[in-house]
Amino acid sequence: MEVRSDGLSFLLSESYGILVSPLAFPRKRRKFRRYLRLESTRWLRHLHFVLPICDMVTVARFLNLTLIIPELDKTSFWADTSDFADIFDVKHFIDSLRDEVRIIKKLPKRFNTKHGFQLLVMQPISWSSEKYYFEQVLPLFHKHKVIHFNKTDARLANNGLPLDFQRLRCRVNFQALKFTPKIEALGYKLIHLLQGKGSFIALHLRYEMDMLAFSGCNHGCTEEEAEELKQMRYAYPWWRDKEINSKEKRSQGSCPLTPEETALVLQALGFDKNTQIYIASGETYGSERRLAALRAAFPNTMKKDMLLDPDDLQQFQNHSSQMAALDFMVSVASNIFIPTYDGNMAKLVEGHRRHLGFKKTVSLDRKRLVELLDLHQNGTLPWDSFAAAVREAHEDRTGQPVLRRVIPDKPKEEDYFYSNPQECLCKDPNCQDLLAPSNISVAQ
Repeated sequence: MEVRSDGLSFLLSESYGILVSPLAFPRKRRKFRRYLRLESTRWLRHLHFVLPICDMVTVARFLNLTLIIPELDKTSFWADTSDFADIFDVKHFIDSLRDEVRIIKKLPKRFNTKHGFQLLVMQPISWSSEKYYFEQVLPLFHKHKVIHFNKTDARLANNGLPLDFQRLRCRVNFQALKFTPKIEALGYKLIHLLQGKGSFIALHLRYEMDMLAFSGCNHGCTEEEAEELKQMRYAYPWWRDKEINSKEKRSQGSCPLTPEETALVLQALGFDKNTQIYIASGETYGSERRLAALRAAFPNTMKKDMLLDPDDLQQFQNHSSQMAALDFMVSVASNIFIPTYDGNMAKLVEGHRRHLGFKKTVSLDRKRLVELLDLHQNGTLPWDSFAAAVREAHEDRTGQPVLRRVIPDKPKEEDYFYSNPQECLCKDPNCQDLLAPSNISVAQ
């Protein structure tokens, strides 16, 4: 891609190669008489369920449980019927973790509810430490033998866990969860098509109907569209927040940038019109009408259906999780990844890119950007001043090595483990300096 001389020169600097220490768990105990069955929420369109699976494999390991291949929720907004085996290589998942966790495809028949067995269904407490699982959950397994966790998102703490637990989470995330050959083949085809045209940005443009409806963000929408989004939110009883102040959320930086705002920000960052952009997301709300400004600024803006034959995508139609897997692969492989919202998909991609050598990820400061965009668009802030302020705000937000921000007793506000799994990115167990010579080497 082309970056103007006044753009972010640090986006063109080298990445790092990272040394990762091996796991050092105690020898695995061989009795697996208790079973963990889990259901992972398919949150909206994206690969939200990946992270709970990593957590629950780790829980199964340190409680010495047999894990049943995870079930995926089929009641999400997108009504995706994909099972775990439709997205991930089951054999690889089982085999790659065989030395740590016993994983089986189905619960033994003697524990089948059809035969009168009553298993315990529960939701683990969010952001819990290993102490909670040892002291409160393990005794329940001794009593019930089989427990079904029906909520598994964010059930393991970001920080304070033993080093080997953290590294097992990484092992599951980076090694064990491998997409099916069908998904990988098409994902690599997309990547090769893009790379054949040169460097590219993967833009996670999270301006999708589900995101806007459930977040309450409607900036840039018509009155009719805003009402449509509100009605959709009310149509789902499980969504608790019905009345949402869109202007307030936007001013707090809690809304995704609109496509029009995104075009201005990319230009301010220094990308020119020849930059190749891949939109790594589903259908933009408002379709091509809302993409007009982005395409005018960056004519080389691509989507899956512009790069692939219809027959290639036919097999993935109505399977949003499999489509998201393709976007994930392209996002990880891109030269620069830019999400317009820091949801779980963005965090997952960012963590993988750090693991691959701190590949460039621009984490947009949406709160600051909203202030600057409003000043520029009302004529108060001229373009040169706007662009300079945007660049200044993001000089230290490109995925470089930093330690996770820890906020005791406020896990939702601190940095997410999977976006910056620092314990897996350095050789030093204490991991105080990710840039220490003993931890890194410049990638070729």
